[in-house]
Amino acid sequence: MFRDRFWLSLALSIPVVFWSGHIQELLGYQAPEFPGTRWIPPVLGTVVFLYGGLVFLKGAWGELRDRLPGMMTLISLAILVAFLFSWVVELGLIQAEALWWELATLVTIMLLGHWIEMRSITQAQGALKELAKLLPDTATRITDGEEEEVSVEELRDGDLVLVRPGESFPADGTVSKGSGDVSEAMITGESRPVKKEEGDEVIAGTLNGENSLRMEVTGTGEDTKLSGIMRLVSEAQKSKSRAQHLADRAAQLLTGVAITAGAVTLVTWHLLGADIDFSIVRMVTVLVIACPHALGLAVPLVVAISTTLGAQGGLLVRDRRGLEEARNLDTVIFDKTGTLTLGEFRVVEMAVAEGVSEDEALTLAAGVESDSEHPIARGIVQTAKDRELSIPSAEDFEAITGKGIAASVDGTRYHMGGPALLEAEDADVSTPIREAAEAAADRGQAAIYLLRDGEAMAVFAVADAIREESREAVRALQEQGLEVAMLTGDAQAVADAVAKELGIDTVFAEVLPEDKASKVEELQGQGKRVAMVGDGVNDAPALATADIGIAIGAGTDVAVEAGHIVLVRSDPRDIVRILTLSRATYRKMLQNLWWAAGYNIVAIPLAAGVLAGWDILLTPAVGAILMSASTVIVALNAQLLRRVEL
Repeated sequence: MFRDRFWLSLALSIPVVFWSGHIQELLGYQAPEFPGTRWIPPVLGTVVFLYGGLVFLKGAWGELRDRLPGMMTLISLAILVAFLFSWVVELGLIQAEALWWELATLVTIMLLGHWIEMRSITQAQGALKELAKLLPDTATRITDGEEEEVSVEELRDGDLVLVRPGESFPADGTVSKGSGDVSEAMITGESRPVKKEEGDEVIAGTLNGENSLRMEVTGTGEDTKLSGIMRLVSEAQKSKSRAQHLADRAAQLLTGVAITAGAVTLVTWHLLGADIDFSIVRMVTVLVIACPHALGLAVPLVVAISTTLGAQGGLLVRDRRGLEEARNLDTVIFDKTGTLTLGEFRVVEMAVAEGVSEDEALTLAAGVESDSEHPIARGIVQTAKDRELSIPSAEDFEAITGKGIAASVDGTRYHMGGPALLEAEDADVSTPIREAAEAAADRGQAAIYLLRDGEAMAVFAVADAIREESREAVRALQEQGLEVAMLTGDAQAVADAVAKELGIDTVFAEVLPEDKASKVEELQGQGKRVAMVGDGVNDAPALATADIGIAIGAGTDVAVEAGHIVLVRSDPRDIVRILTLSRATYRKMLQNLWWAAGYNIVAIPLAAGVLAGWDILLTPAVGAILMSASTVIVALNAQLLRRVEL
């Protein structure tokens, strides 16, 4: 709309300027004359006022109706005064020079400035449109063994869908057949493809690799994670931070200052004996140049860009204040299970008998446990898979109540279990294996033995495995001077073992779910600015209590809804990226606010004519150019935020 009005107003303004007597005198040329040429400036100037200026008048009416005068009020006041004054002159009520060319160029330049502003904001919010493009229009649904192409809107939970190589997943779901790499970069910011096997989740909009996969639909339309991301980004871009409220108050204050300065300028020049047209031109120039246009753009554009950058990097900002306050953090509390750890059992340490390698022992153990559904058994098997070991098949599987299991691998009988199995089998245990088992018990970890012919071949310390990323995250936060604490409901020994491995000094263990929030309050009571990072239902109160709640994206919906910021990748290292984005965003906000407000300190006196004695005077059009230039500078400075490396 601003673009269309600008081009037409520009076309109409050119003859207004060309046939203006003041411009002809200034540039020393004579415009062609024919009947009616005298009325070209007033008629076309009026059309520009009514067509191009109407949008500003409507905006001013809305501001005044809401009792929040701002930039639209100032612009409208300037063009309305110029319009009425010019017609008073045309009707011969006073002897002065009309301001038609100033009015037409002022409206045109203001339209250009608003067009630039809207275009910048639209580009900054373009990530939402790009996210929407990730979803395909159609999907291949399989019904009774037959393939049919249907629109994505027709998919329902439980449908079976074929996703061919290079296609995007049309909905959220789980892999029901096949395996292959999937690129989730567009959702999580993670560039490396993710291996997907049967039972693994896939996200709508992500890109299938080189293998065909069949998936069972679990979420469509508004229920997909992609839709949730779009919703969060949109809400965050609309929300106002404290800096935005400060900018709004400054803009309102500047409006009052501009109106007062305009009135004082008019009265002062009139009392000094200046012509009425000169006095009015000075007043109009003050009103134009003091317009808080750049001030109104300073923060919203930074907000839009930073929120988009975060979303592209897997950082979803639900509440702008959370991102804004992140720069002030001095303490980060991590929930243990599912945040610092995987929330799944893995073999974290092992000891083997003489003559047995770790890979050999783990391969045999995974084969024996492969038919067991026990969480510890699945952890041993998964550890072998993580090491890319070839797991042998087992035969004659037997569950031994209260003691463990037994199975045959390549014709040899093996037993696996805890201390009760050792006693039942009267097994021989070497000193290194016994010491490793005792150390695991001291750390609160399960010690699982592998026995062959009544002799312990190995012992596996099985526990909730620490994420590899957690070590880097804790170290990076500590290097930036932040205190890192851990909060868990687990036993003290388990918590201390994890904290020791990660280098965390402050540990809250054996904390009941309802008491987690009180631990956050305890640190806040010491004057600390606290961020809470968690993923479970029992973390939600603590997330809401903390100065900043950071929810792990793989966690429950309750935890995600309670957080100010959501980590899509469930990677604790992203906390450091939040701090980087927060600090960069705040710097840009301050730079823009200082420029937008500071330039008025020089511009308003100049517009009022304090240098008139040296023949330095600004016309309303030049004032509009300077005001628009400040808006462009603010917009360009905000765009530089895109260069920040997260």
